[in-house]
Amino acid sequence: MDNIKILIVEDEDRMRRLIRDYLKKEGYTVIEAEDGKLALEKFFNDDIDLVILDIMLPEYDGWTVMREIRKKSNVPIIILTARSEESDELFGFELGADEYVTKPFSPKVLVARVKALLRRSNIFSEKDILKIGSLELDLNGHRVFNDGIEIKLTPKEYELLVYMAKNKGKALSRETILNGVWGYDYYGDLRTVDTHIKRLRLKLKGNSDIIETVRGVGYRLEVKK
Repeated sequence: MDNIKILIVEDEDRMRRLIRDYLKKEGYTVIEAEDGKLALEKFFNDDIDLVILDIMLPEYDGWTVMREIRKKSNVPIIILTARSEESDELFGFELGADEYVTKPFSPKVLVARVKALLRRSNIFSEKDILKIGSLELDLNGHRVFNDGIEIKLTPKEYELLVYMAKNKGKALSRETILNGVWGYDYYGDLRTVDTHIKRLRLKLKGNSDIIETVRGVGYRLEVKK
């Protein structure tokens, strides 16, 4: 596990050291940054596997850091912040966050989420192309194409689409989707699924109807003949 590099971006020294110590006990290589500018420098000059990112930072705030990372990388990002408003959480997911953890938090739970997120980021690593009507899912490159034109999805939107595609024709409850994509150790509510389904449909545009709402159950991916 010593080849896994995690970047902690946190301006509070005590908090940063606490997270660092817990991650190092698990065998991860930890890189630290106390402001947004330094975080981007370290991210783009190293091979980072996961980012733990505070929002309130000197230089560049966490939102800016995440925007810049998402321009180039789909690396898993865990937002770590004292801001617990629903609008902030939804905005974080919209920008491409994979997890949203509010302070105060349990370091052990944070480490468990890191492990789960690293596992999930490798779920669809097989070299294959999955076709859904006019869509093509590149499971190796984590990319989605519609008639040869790439559709830009966040990592979670991509995982959600692949999960539903691999369960094509099945009516999936929100709980089932949440467990399948976010993992059993995810503590968010079911609205997370609805939010991501809505955004995924918007990005699929002409193919949005392949995701059907199953009343009283959840959602189903069905390719129209």
